[in-house]
Amino acid sequence: MTATTFTTTTPPTAAASPAFRPGDAYGLTHLDAVESEAVHIFREVAGEFERPVILFSGGKDSIVMLHLALKAFRPAPLPFTLLHVDTGHNFPEVLAYRDRVVAEHGLRLHVASVQDFIDDGRLRERPDGTRNPLQTAPLLDAITTGRYDAVFGGGRRDEEKARAKERVFSLRDEFGAWDPRRQRPELWSLYNGRHAPGEHVRVFPLSNWTELDVWQYIQREAIDLPPIYYAHHREVFARDGMWLAPGDWGGPRGTERLETRLVRYRTVGDMSCTGAVDSDAVTVEAVIAEIAASRLTERGATRADDKMSEAAMEDRKREGYF
Repeated sequence: MTATTFTTTTPPTAAASPAFRPGDAYGLTHLDAVESEAVHIFREVAGEFERPVILFSGGKDSIVMLHLALKAFRPAPLPFTLLHVDTGHNFPEVLAYRDRVVAEHGLRLHVASVQDFIDDGRLRERPDGTRNPLQTAPLLDAITTGRYDAVFGGGRRDEEKARAKERVFSLRDEFGAWDPRRQRPELWSLYNGRHAPGEHVRVFPLSNWTELDVWQYIQREAIDLPPIYYAHHREVFARDGMWLAPGDWGGPRGTERLETRLVRYRTVGDMSCTGAVDSDAVTVEAVIAEIAASRLTERGATRADDKMSEAAMEDRKREGYF
């Protein structure tokens, strides 16, 4: 009788291969892992909450977030409404992109307007002209009016130190305020969405992504972006160490002078506080190389509203901002 010899294949270990990471034995990449986590979060929210909504501005993070949400439920239609808090000073290219994507996918979009709140006296213009800090009231009003119990945002922990404190599921009280002491543990990707009447949960599917992850994913998935993210010639002026573009919000004053430069935007928001960076990166590959060499986060380098104080973002989060 012939003996049968059985052989087993042992998956690589950390000791055998220093570069080994969980998932390598199954052919998974780092992008596969963060994509899988985000898809799981979207599906978890769909099963746990009654009226979720996705914040969508047409910025790169919200674009990737929408791409993941569509992927999570395909071929079924997206089960969430989109919400955009429009400051009235947004970049035209971004608004055009937002409207095109909504039309292409047949999505539902609700726009909360800062201008409406200014017109009826609920908000007042700031002396510096920036409207980013004014977004909180329209956002909270839209959440209350829409009875949204879960609100998806594109915040990432690598953006800013206050956001580094955030959990994936972030409980907000009946006033929309964030209290870091009420953060819940999220061991083994178990998310606690329990909340009292009037409270809601902010959800951040991209929490564990970096700016580089986002761009590498954009490259892999061939995701279309507004042209503002790539190098282009634009009229800008220098203020507070940033290149700002003039618009309805205002323009150069005093000794400030307009000049045409080759720039791109790493992040987009209110034109009055979002700066461009000098760049000749006109392709995804060139942008990835540029980011890999950078030592500054996109918000730290180009968002004036985050430079108002050391705790500017955390103060706004406590008031109900993202």
